[in-house]
Amino acid sequence: MRLAVVVMGVCGVGKSAVAEGLAQRLGLSAVDGDDLHAPEAVAKMRAGQPLTDADRWPWLDRVGATLADASASPMGVVVACSALRRAYRDRLRAICPHLRFVFLDGPEGLIAERLRGRGGHYMPPALLASQLQTLQRPGADEPLVWRVDIAQPLAQVVEQASWVAADLPPAVGRAEPG
Repeated sequence: MRLAVVVMGVCGVGKSAVAEGLAQRLGLSAVDGDDLHAPEAVAKMRAGQPLTDADRWPWLDRVGATLADASASPMGVVVACSALRRAYRDRLRAICPHLRFVFLDGPEGLIAERLRGRGGHYMPPALLASQLQTLQRPGADEPLVWRVDIAQPLAQVVEQASWVAADLPPAVGRAEPG
């Protein structure tokens, strides 16, 4: 079966790096969801303004289409995408059934520290509070979600994230209970 995975979480948790590492490990394509944002949304974030749902819906539709596009990635794809709210994840699931999620989670202080050290990205550290406020952590009732703690070296995060490819029930497949 073709594998479609979203590596999700707030800004600064390492979604892009983990998605790239996971895709490489699994022999899949990788796409950074940031590249699918409309220029207006990027400009808004660059100006320190949080996105609204009206800004996010078209972007989520582009992310979902990328996840579901078997012709572009026949073996599967890993997409880095914040997917902060349950409604966003459900919208992606509606477009791409059997979608799996790796939820990158960690302490706010660690995430803020990483954001302060990150250069060249349009998402300013000031938007972390908005992202944390928007975040609805995946619950045990959400199918095929694996939680991975980011407070470990990248190689270990990618290793634990790779469990998403195992044919295990979600409760067993979780890197850590969600």
